[in-house]
Amino acid sequence: MINNSYLESVKKQFLYYKMLGEKAMMQLEPEQWFVSVNEDTNSIAVIVQHLAGNMLSRWTDFLTTDGEKSWRNRDGEFEQTLKTKEDVLALWNQGWDCFFNALNPLTEEELKTIIYIRNEGHTVQEAINRQLAHYPYHIGQIVFYAKMLKQGEWDSLSIPKNKSNSYNADKFAKEKSIRNFTDDELDKLNK
Repeated sequence: MINNSYLESVKKQFLYYKMLGEKAMMQLEPEQWFVSVNEDTNSIAVIVQHLAGNMLSRWTDFLTTDGEKSWRNRDGEFEQTLKTKEDVLALWNQGWDCFFNALNPLTEEELKTIIYIRNEGHTVQEAINRQLAHYPYHIGQIVFYAKMLKQGEWDSLSIPKNKSNSYNADKFAKEKSIRNFTDDELDKLNK
């Protein structure tokens, strides 16, 4: 049976991936956000444009309108239109705000509601799961690209290289508890 622990878990996972994208981007110089190594590669700024475009389309009035809005220009999301780091961050936050404003008030009962994306019916839970696969896919691209572009030492976003044993020793030294794997990182953000 689905309960609010599902909603709490996915909220934490989305916040975690949002944080990973932000931590990766913040390690770069502003001009690196706009680098495209070839014509088939999207810059980090373009990936953000696509993510935000998807979020705004999917989550604006998502319980009552199709998730592929008539005003969305998906092809335009893949053209370099943003010019500054501040523009990229503003669009990033606009997309995430739209998403969380739709996700946060959901109830268990609404998870079974049918919504549409391009006229294809999904339960709300399926729509959430669809985006839980889609958004981290692109966040992974941002992280990988940022690591390639970084000039200097990379600040690890997960368990640092050659630190697994000490990380695991720390975890196993604590009492067993029920926690989401994102809790430690999200706790750091809230301090």
